[in-house]
Amino acid sequence: MSETIQRRAFILLLAIVTLAFLWLIRPYYGAVLWAVVLAVIFSPMHRYFVRTMGGRVNLAAIASVFACILFAIVPMAFLTASIVREGQALYRRLSREGFDPGAAISQIHQMLPTEVQGWLDGLGAESLSSQITSAFGQLGQLLAGRAWSFGQGTLSFMVGVGLMIYILFFLFRDGPKIMNVLRRAAPFRADHTEQLIRRFHSVVRATVRGNFVIAALQGTIGGLTLWALGVNAAILWGTIMAVLSLLPAVGAAIVWMPVAINFFLTGDYLKGVILIAVGVAVIGLVDNLLRPPLVGKETRMPDYLVLLSTVGGITLFGINGFVVGPLIAALFLTVWGIFVAERQATEHTAIVTDTRQARRSST
Repeated sequence: MSETIQRRAFILLLAIVTLAFLWLIRPYYGAVLWAVVLAVIFSPMHRYFVRTMGGRVNLAAIASVFACILFAIVPMAFLTASIVREGQALYRRLSREGFDPGAAISQIHQMLPTEVQGWLDGLGAESLSSQITSAFGQLGQLLAGRAWSFGQGTLSFMVGVGLMIYILFFLFRDGPKIMNVLRRAAPFRADHTEQLIRRFHSVVRATVRGNFVIAALQGTIGGLTLWALGVNAAILWGTIMAVLSLLPAVGAAIVWMPVAINFFLTGDYLKGVILIAVGVAVIGLVDNLLRPPLVGKETRMPDYLVLLSTVGGITLFGINGFVVGPLIAALFLTVWGIFVAERQATEHTAIVTDTRQARRSST
């Protein structure tokens, strides 16, 4: 058997085994993903632990894992439980009080000037009202069944968290060795591999450390403001504002602006002014002030690309899409940037060669 056939057969076997392994870990790919994300985010702290503990990598890895649990996993678990509990309480309260979103929209419509009513009717406000009522009904069904589905998924969730913590320990302990193996195994040039690795690290840090911190601040400020103004389910609405803050051109205003309008329509002008002032002067400025130092200019992508990749990531991968979507988009830009640079370099070399040959032939 020729060497070419043997090599092709081995590459085919390598591809099949790799795909089979990816299929095997697919049910818990989220645990692997977030273990990698936490390892990248907390890597400076881990290096500090390694230095202060005299190079004892096992002890430093244990300390880093406990820090991740304390600063990331525990707060997220409490927040998730609070969101589910508050969402259920909100749904029960609305059901008990007989909340009718269609009637509320109709009441707001009647309070508007006649010219505005006619303009909205021309845009199909009645159809929009029925769609909103249907959306509220679907949301209520989701919240009502969330407790049961959350209880059913508790075991799977705990297994995923356990796997994430277990993988995280080895990523901290053996991180440099794993990176060296990846560098040797990658079928690319060394400089291309380094460029992809740097891009991966920078995007993960920018997405989580930058965007998530900004979103958390905006959601916290918004939630506290709504709580101080007496709005029910402030934790739930604050979390929704934090999530929407991750989407460019959408932002937290899609939550606090309707609440402010409702304050004005119901006569609570002071609360409406306070909410608009906080939303514009505080929540809006957080992004402009903190994004440049936290995210950095090198890792920023166009807002339209961030929006498309984030929404597409959420659609395909769920909550993990907040990281996976921008990461795929960033690697897409990096790979095409490498391709364009290589092509320009090749074209430049060809032009120089042709010029030299033309000069030689003329002489």
